Amino acid sequence: MFKRTISAVILFATSSIALASPTDDANAHFKAIAAGNVDAIVQGYGDNVVLQWVGGPLDGVYSGTAQVKEVWSKFAKAQGELQLTVAKLEESANPKGSTVTANVEFKGKSAIKVRYVLVYRDGKLVNETWQIDPKLATMY
Repeated sequence: MFKRTISAVILFATSSIALASPTDDANAHFKAIAAGNVDAIVQGYGDNVVLQWVGGPLDGVYSGTAQVKEVWSKFAKAQGELQLTVAKLEESANPKGSTVTANVEFKGKSAIKVRYVLVYRDGKLVNETWQIDPKLATMY
């Protein structure tokens, strides 16, 4: 019995290490945006995702994967590949979900400074706020 218990604990510990955390998911999301990879951007969304885009030419509220994918396609087409800087990445979590916040800068033709808020439930991104903030300090 003791051997089985230890084996189960080791199996659980190693399997839980393989699961991505919300901060890992957020970083992958930011990298997909910078790369203009729309399929990778939307792969982590829940069915009823809502994107709040605050500021800039794409300002608006987008609901559902189809609408959100459409707006990311417009963004990727207009911007091309971007350089990425992420600062102040923080996660708050409880059993019901996680919120990840970060200061993110996408740099291409110009710098796009974004205060990001991502809400995850059941391992899926369900609410995303893209707040353009030209005065945002991404390096601190």
